Amino acid sequence: MPRSGRGSSGTIHTMSERVIPLVDQRHPSLPLPPLSAGHDLSALPLDGLRRPLTDLRISVTDRCNFRCSYCMPKEVFDKDYAYLPHSHLLSFEEITRIARQFVAHGVQKIRLTGGEPLLRKNIEVLIAQLAALRTPEGQALDITLTTNGSLLARKAQALKEAGLQRITVSLDGLDDVIFRQMNDVDFPVQDVLGGIEAAQAAGLSHIKVNMVVKRGTNDHEILPMARHFQGSGVTLRFIEYMDVGATNGWRMDEVLPSAQVISRIQAAMPLVPLAAAAAGETAQRWGYADARGQYDPQLGEVGVISSVSQAFCRDCNRARLSTEGQLYLCLFAVQGHDLRSLLREGASDADIASAIGLIWQQREDRYSELRGLNQLPATEPGKKRVEMSYIGG
Repeated sequence: MPRSGRGSSGTIHTMSERVIPLVDQRHPSLPLPPLSAGHDLSALPLDGLRRPLTDLRISVTDRCNFRCSYCMPKEVFDKDYAYLPHSHLLSFEEITRIARQFVAHGVQKIRLTGGEPLLRKNIEVLIAQLAALRTPEGQALDITLTTNGSLLARKAQALKEAGLQRITVSLDGLDDVIFRQMNDVDFPVQDVLGGIEAAQAAGLSHIKVNMVVKRGTNDHEILPMARHFQGSGVTLRFIEYMDVGATNGWRMDEVLPSAQVISRIQAAMPLVPLAAAAAGETAQRWGYADARGQYDPQLGEVGVISSVSQAFCRDCNRARLSTEGQLYLCLFAVQGHDLRSLLREGASDADIASAIGLIWQQREDRYSELRGLNQLPATEPGKKRVEMSYIGG
């Protein structure tokens, strides 16, 4: 019997040099639809609920340097956790090639996520490649990125120069003790605030801060956060604690409905409702009011994302591409479609475009809506929802 050993790429090499790829069974794939190279790109695809495809979220790494309990709890993602080997990740060129086909299908906005995307080496190279893409009408894309802010102070200028236009920073409170407890790696809140200031100094516009609100943990930070960012040029978003993945121990009694978040703020700082900024926007917007009760743009706005208490599935226009090329049609999905295999088996751009269009047309996902109606189908044994750290928020 020939001896064998595991190479750094995650393959097994025998003495006869035959290479046997190892399959990562953590994320089993759905079968790809039969491809048609003649797939019509002139008519942009609609899914089974007549929803267009306009927003693509791309996870560039499954790693993060925080251990937030609602995303990557330390008891699961410990020092022995097996992350994806580098050979499994899509290269920047592969990501850009897939993204180009999504743009042909109507995508206008690309958000880079993780894990923590700034941990991906040379991420600004990918940003530059994506920023060079154009819609069929010749328009530039809206390129944005979500980060925990830990590396933002040192990266902000390079991100801006590469073509990043907007950025969203996750920040779950201003109280340093609470913030350190929630990130569970003892990271100080002041360093994240410094990253936000660096992003503003670099000229990144439309900066947003996302706060996940967990009742009994950080909900007392709602008003301090609202006061801190009022008039700062930064838009604050409050997100209901969601049942993403299978490891965060989600409980309904820890969800603070967005209506209560707004009520708490309005009791101290008058707000007025604002119209949605774009079709399919996930946040309900509220503007700070002046002494006359009118919205004052100088004071800014807050928003709430209510995927638990007020599902917005019917307007969802987002697809998600995992760091290893799995296409997911819902944040709460169980399985994705393996686009990486198409790339690495020599598929043409027409084949990839066909796969994307056909997959989207078959989409009927509306998890949050069904949850609210108590109509969720039973999950097949052994299948769990994909983790946020793998698919991106």
